[in-house]
Amino acid sequence: MGLLIYGRSSVSRALVSKTRCREFEPLCPCLFYFINMKIINYIKESYSELVQKVSWPSRAELTNSAVIVLIASIILALLVWVMDLSFEKIMTIIYDTLS
Repeated sequence: MGLLIYGRSSVSRALVSKTRCREFEPLCPCLFYFINMKIINYIKESYSELVQKVSWPSRAELTNSAVIVLIASIILALLVWVMDLSFEKIMTIIYDTLS
């Protein structure tokens, strides 16, 4: 007969079942209940995925990756610094010849 939410709606109709003679099925179930359940299910599934399906790197792998990122960042910073110095020299030469 579908999903029954008891006591969550003031608009309801009586069930036509002889086993459940005094219960009511809501015509318009509370939207808040479904949103809450979706959030709770999302959190449970996220936790389950993090615990069971994600493969976490070891400390050695993490250290190696950090060292590689550090070296790449230093090289990129040096490259930008050299480009800045070269543009500064070029612009000073251009401005000196124009004035």
